[in-house]
Amino acid sequence: MAQLVATRLWNSRWLLAAGVVAVLIAFAFAGISAYVLIPALLLLLVAAMLPAAGLRQSAESAAAIEAIGLQRLSGEYLAAAVADPLIIFDRSATIVHANAAAFAAFGGIAPGLSLPLKFRAPEMQTLLDSVLSGTIASDVVDYTEKLPVERAYRVSASSVGHGTDLYVLVFKDQSEARRIDRMRADFIANASHELRTPLASIAGFIETLRGPARNDPAAREQFLQIMQNQTGRMARLIDDLLSLSRLEMKPYLKPGTEVDLRQTVDSVIDSLAPLARENNVTIERDFATGPLNVPGDRDELFQVFENLLENACKYGQSGGRVLVSIARGDDGSEPGIDVTIRDFGPGIPEEHIPRITERFYRIDVETSRTQKGTGLGLSIVKHILTRHNARLTIWSEVGKGAAFSVHLPTH
Repeated sequence: MAQLVATRLWNSRWLLAAGVVAVLIAFAFAGISAYVLIPALLLLLVAAMLPAAGLRQSAESAAAIEAIGLQRLSGEYLAAAVADPLIIFDRSATIVHANAAAFAAFGGIAPGLSLPLKFRAPEMQTLLDSVLSGTIASDVVDYTEKLPVERAYRVSASSVGHGTDLYVLVFKDQSEARRIDRMRADFIANASHELRTPLASIAGFIETLRGPARNDPAAREQFLQIMQNQTGRMARLIDDLLSLSRLEMKPYLKPGTEVDLRQTVDSVIDSLAPLARENNVTIERDFATGPLNVPGDRDELFQVFENLLENACKYGQSGGRVLVSIARGDDGSEPGIDVTIRDFGPGIPEEHIPRITERFYRIDVETSRTQKGTGLGLSIVKHILTRHNARLTIWSEVGKGAAFSVHLPTH
């Protein structure tokens, strides 16, 4: 209180000095009695201290409001504000409260339920024991929930404050990060395998050419042709890997130019005419009339249709023909243009359809390698269509061929 009074007097020192001077002048020139002077000075002093009392009351009111606000911030409200599953439990490992995210993730959670009965995994039991025993203030373990779908969590446990006898479990979902790690590991393994095979073949033929086949012109010509094919295969693989890398670095397409699908698909058909003749395949056209323009990148869409038509010519050659159609599609919510490439070959077994756009996924490895495939074509198609806000639909029936339909929005 004394400090507040002194602070207020110091802040009002100039006003207080002016008041004192005014009273002294009035006393000197107006002939005021000394009995009036002393009360006047006291009134000035009291007036200077009154704001200090008001300030103290204001500070006390602010403190009271803050205390009320803190009381309202109960554990339930704080837990509800956490996006991750969170469980508060007591010293007996009994659940006191669980937020909505915990109910959604694990279900069957209610106050009074025993945590060791709910989470029976050894790592969870060890985590609870270590925290409840007081040997460590907090701990972290990895935990996998099997049902209804497998989810991987990084679980942390810690005490709540001091002397509350309450503890908290927080579950950080790591499923997506681990899925990406597995994809990266699989991708590196598959790419290494695809490159190792032709490298081993080339190394073996080089060794043969330097040894037994050194003076055999026929063998030398045969081996050099095989080595050329293998280096071409590696070059195609590296080109596809670079294409995927570029697409992943720019996943969204900026609004750009209009692409004439009729002209683009015609160019693709013309470029693959030699491949079609080589495989005894006739390419048929069925294009809608009128303008067939969509927003996008012409080179990327050319690559999409080139991949799809090349696959149809290679893997559907037994059907003898491939039908390329362009039609205006409108499913009621997304008007656009559909480009469908259909072959009449052996078709694709149903179990393979959901996975054929994955990197390096092949239905028949030997057939794919014979046809000089890298296993990345449809993955590139999927990435390009994602950039164009388009979608790929695959239909197939064994013995009746397969159809790959690309739906491109018109705006």
